[in-house]
Amino acid sequence: MNMNEMDRVRTLLSEPPPPSDEAAAKALTMLEDAMAPGGRRVRAARRRFGWPAGLGAGLVAAGAAAAVAVVASGGQGSPGSPGSPEGPPVDLNRKAVLAAAAKAELMPTGTYWYTDSVDGQSYVIRAKTGTYAITAASSESFAWTGAKPGMGEAHYARDLPARPASARDAALWREAGSPSTFRVRGDGRTITYTTAKAKWRSNGPEVGANPDGGGTFVGPGPGPATLEDLRKLPADPARLAELFLRPGAGNPAGADPSGRVGKKAEPGPQNAYAQIWRTASVLGGPLPPKVRAGLMRALAGQSGVHAIGRATDPLGRSGVALATADRARAGYRSRDVIIFDEGTGALLAVQSELTRPGGEYAEMKPGFVTNYQLDRASGWTNSKPRPPAELPF
Repeated sequence: MNMNEMDRVRTLLSEPPPPSDEAAAKALTMLEDAMAPGGRRVRAARRRFGWPAGLGAGLVAAGAAAAVAVVASGGQGSPGSPGSPEGPPVDLNRKAVLAAAAKAELMPTGTYWYTDSVDGQSYVIRAKTGTYAITAASSESFAWTGAKPGMGEAHYARDLPARPASARDAALWREAGSPSTFRVRGDGRTITYTTAKAKWRSNGPEVGANPDGGGTFVGPGPGPATLEDLRKLPADPARLAELFLRPGAGNPAGADPSGRVGKKAEPGPQNAYAQIWRTASVLGGPLPPKVRAGLMRALAGQSGVHAIGRATDPLGRSGVALATADRARAGYRSRDVIIFDEGTGALLAVQSELTRPGGEYAEMKPGFVTNYQLDRASGWTNSKPRPPAELPF
């Protein structure tokens, strides 16, 4: 892509002036036609491995996405209200996710792929001075992989300090004397977590360096895929849904994602949960930009997954989100949510959110995050990456 083309992309992705009602409605129509799995524009332009080379389709999608972003945030009604005075109801929440997918088409490539992910679990501490929540069982993983075999790979991990889950929880923690250790119940036993900091480690059964490794990533099957395998994937959302999101996709013999032996996966709430986590896992690898965008569109089109507008992850980052229906847990109900950066289309997080308090979370409010996995950073670089020194929180 030359500098003139990059200037055109930057112009399209900059904040445009508010469009007229007619222009906004046309932009929404363009985006729907261009992104719908069976849309007439897609049928005309689709090829075996994605869109034709060059800017054409990406620029159209990005331009439409910019107009949709203005409509979605410019006060033209709430989600589900008409996109224009005479048009049919438009799901602006879903449009925002599709607009983020259009941005994902513009992601660059490089020599080394790296990921920096954080996971954590919430626990409730019932102190005499007031009940508060902490995030514990938290760890950070950093890995990089060369684009081709023999370029090397490395994996690092560190345990993260237990901490109050929110500013309100932090205030109650201080009222309780700012304890540095927390005894909680987990996995049927009592576990103690601390506020102590830990260093990165690069040795052990799950971490280390392999100078002869590289070139393998998560693919559509149960085994690893090469970068060339990923580049051959289609950009068509319908075909990507079949590869990655059908019941049992990526599991041997279509096994149930919950791991129950002999149980076949079937469509429904459990499969929607699996689809969100499967998408997050695949997006953690170096998918070509158009394939990445196509998979986001495929997920947005699944019957068990719906758009919920904006959501915020435990790092305080806000993005556009898709969610499953809620489901019963141990005395409470929760849903699984995947969040994308609206400006770049990058994956931010997958998290389970409380929808109906109860059980161990009886004193928490709806929206409380019970567990999560964050994509702190990921992408291509042309030099071997190093794990960050600073903590994520």
